[in-house]
Amino acid sequence: MNLNKCKIKDLGLIYTGNTPPKSERKYYGDKYPLIKPTDMRIDGRYIGKTEESLSEEGYNLFKGKLGPENTPCVVTIGTIVKLCLTKEPSFCNQAVNSIVVNRELYDPLYVFYLMKKSNHKVKSLNSGTASGRENVSKTAFENIEVEVFPLPTQRKIASIISTYDDLIENNTRRIKILEEMAQSLYCEWFVKFRFPGHEKVKMVESELGMVPEGWKIKKLGDIVKTVRISVKPGPQTLDLPYVPIDCLPRKSLALSESKPGSEAQSSLFSFKKYDILFGAMRSYFHKVVIAPFDGTTRSTCFVLRPTEEINYSYAVLTLFEESTVAYSSKHSRGTTIPYAVWDGALENMPIVMPPEELRSKINRIVKPLLERIAISPFMQTNLRRTRDLLLPKLISGEVDVEHLDINIPKDAA
Repeated sequence: MNLNKCKIKDLGLIYTGNTPPKSERKYYGDKYPLIKPTDMRIDGRYIGKTEESLSEEGYNLFKGKLGPENTPCVVTIGTIVKLCLTKEPSFCNQAVNSIVVNRELYDPLYVFYLMKKSNHKVKSLNSGTASGRENVSKTAFENIEVEVFPLPTQRKIASIISTYDDLIENNTRRIKILEEMAQSLYCEWFVKFRFPGHEKVKMVESELGMVPEGWKIKKLGDIVKTVRISVKPGPQTLDLPYVPIDCLPRKSLALSESKPGSEAQSSLFSFKKYDILFGAMRSYFHKVVIAPFDGTTRSTCFVLRPTEEINYSYAVLTLFEESTVAYSSKHSRGTTIPYAVWDGALENMPIVMPPEELRSKINRIVKPLLERIAISPFMQTNLRRTRDLLLPKLISGEVDVEHLDINIPKDAA
């Protein structure tokens, strides 16, 4: 295998980012993304919209450190395992080192995957900070030794691994589309009241404003109940996936990760497949998911179950509504770490109760979408597992691709 040793600084220009003074708002705008560690996901490639962006004046201040599209960015202060690729010309803040790759010798995607495999080397150089955060200096970072293939082989390796990431990202988009379809129908029927046959129904006053005649004002507890089945850690929990609140994604019904049952230690509650897990601790983070399997969680999550099968889709989408999350946050207890309260609080949230016929109809339409959303992460998990097993073997040369006939797109080359 034709692997050559070099240092990270030999791959291109290394820049440590900067942040303009917060008081100088003229440097901030919407033209150039400013990538921070908080914008990155641990298991991600490209990031979406960044929290902050710079203006033309911000560009002029730091223009020598602008990374072009597909620039690998590696966190060196904070959570060192995080890295990403730029989608467009972008800046980074001071916690991130960007590698503006020399594209005549190296493939940017290959360098991204090389850094992913080499992150343990970055982490090993942690010198720490007064606050306890991980910290690796630019000098230490750029002098890390790596082994690289010639450019044609780099492109083949990047193409293979990218195929898996493309599938993962496409599946993520499909999940998002399914969620939007379900939410749009819910909003159309039960928020805007443009349900089938609405033209023939009179609107009347209620404590929640104008509602269709015949619809009742009920409480959230009338359509969904808490399930508090306490379990002790032991042989009975070892084979069950463990889902603490930090596994719940924000603003997505799809549970994307879980932990082994051996990590389930205290304050445990069991849940069943298709139950709803509602993040009670800091509920304003909007963590509401459909359980894709039987498992256990902690008391920091509510385990919720519809009172009747007919209420399933209406209950799930009502719990996922921003207004429900806002209500739970408003009625939380505690200042430093607020907790939502079910008994006497969230269960009493007033809701509009549609007739049985409409609840049944939306359940027939939407429940298959919700079930598909719930099980989709299994595909994601398998794809990630395969990619993560393959990546180090390809980067190290254990799997030889040099003689594989792989068609590399012109724009990738």
